[in-house]
Amino acid sequence: MRISLLALAASLALSTAAVAAEPVDTAAALRDKALVDQTAWTVLDDLTTGIGPRPVGSPAMARAKDWGVDTLKKLGFENIRVEEFAKPSWARGPESASVVAPYPFRLSIIGLGNSVPTPAKGIEAEIVVFKAYADLLAAPAGSLNGKIAVVTQAMTRTQDGQGYGAAGVARRSGPSEAAKRGAVAYLVRSISTSDSRLAHTGGTRYAEGVARIPAAALGVPDADLLERLAARGPVKVKLAMASTTSDKTVAWNISGDIPGSEKPEEVIVIGGHLDSWDVGTGAIDDASGIAITTAAAKLIGDLPRHPRRTIRVVMWGSEETGGSSEAYAKAHKDILGNIITASESDLGADRVYALQLPKGAAATPLGGQLASLLAPLKVIVSREEATFGGSDVEGLQDAGVPVFGLRQDASRYFDLHHSEDDTIDKVDPRQLSQNVAAWASTLYMIADSDIDFRALKDSK
Repeated sequence: MRISLLALAASLALSTAAVAAEPVDTAAALRDKALVDQTAWTVLDDLTTGIGPRPVGSPAMARAKDWGVDTLKKLGFENIRVEEFAKPSWARGPESASVVAPYPFRLSIIGLGNSVPTPAKGIEAEIVVFKAYADLLAAPAGSLNGKIAVVTQAMTRTQDGQGYGAAGVARRSGPSEAAKRGAVAYLVRSISTSDSRLAHTGGTRYAEGVARIPAAALGVPDADLLERLAARGPVKVKLAMASTTSDKTVAWNISGDIPGSEKPEEVIVIGGHLDSWDVGTGAIDDASGIAITTAAAKLIGDLPRHPRRTIRVVMWGSEETGGSSEAYAKAHKDILGNIITASESDLGADRVYALQLPKGAAATPLGGQLASLLAPLKVIVSREEATFGGSDVEGLQDAGVPVFGLRQDASRYFDLHHSEDDTIDKVDPRQLSQNVAAWASTLYMIADSDIDFRALKDSK
């Protein structure tokens, strides 16, 4: 009952503020209503429970496309689009790995996305352990002939997620670097801050002209075990992995608008990615981002008067293995100049702690208003300009569209993502609502303003 009364009070305050003279009053009312609104949780639950994991090329991803369209319609979005693009897909098969010597022990592994399979009988070979990825790069050509390369470098836990960027290169590029030196397979410590034996997947990219070797991630304790065993003497591992690929599959970017009341042609692009890995249910990566941005825009759409500019929510269809960013930028190349700014929510649902705006914007009156609006949420307006708005808006950013970012606390995100632990029970409803509140108030202020981020960027 208490939550219902709070929601009613917030709705009344929002209705009153919507006809007030100052946009900041409406934004404050949106912020407060978002803290008690249940839309984000409903969307999150519906996507993860009703659809489940959503790999590109799977029947579940096709259902997710239909779900996205239906959800946007039900929530009152307009100009709903489904933009199809070609996207090759990869599907996981049975996988296993075991220590053969010095004693038998079953390892916890998960194949990396895009990995080639092993031969049907598997690969059995001695391992060579590298405690740092740089040590693998320093190994001479031919030094790994017939061996399985193992990189055990740990990821550093950071609030802003920088540790992931630093450690992730071992997963993305490690297989090809190992192959250049003669390795027949590659194992990498999960790019994770967890101490669980659950392994964390993620995409890998094979270099052109280099042999493609099977690649998998190890559970963190299993990587540590191999490191300790190798320090005592020779270690032999058997790896068996199956997978299939198809170059005939497609993916979709789905979008819906909250049309602007005065300048509908000027658009703010936001969203999250609809696809996920096949393990877990993709709750934090990235059903939460879909839920946060959809709920924030829906609150604004419910206002009796929309802000001046259009807010567009995009459910990008292939972030995990790439393609949706480039497809969206290409499909909208003729209206890039009308996209005022863009951002993606793709770091789970833990609290927002900072807003980064395009260059020069923090020092404007808008920046000051946002600082006051976000202070009750314990969100600061950073002095640092936004240099990254999310993987799915990189194509827009490369084409000159300014980006902004609502930075989330990533301290525990990499304990969970890309693993079987990526499930809805890991989402804190209060922190989810705080995200919606930060997004709704920020979006409204930008959408109801005349700020020109490009002009600020070009000014001295």
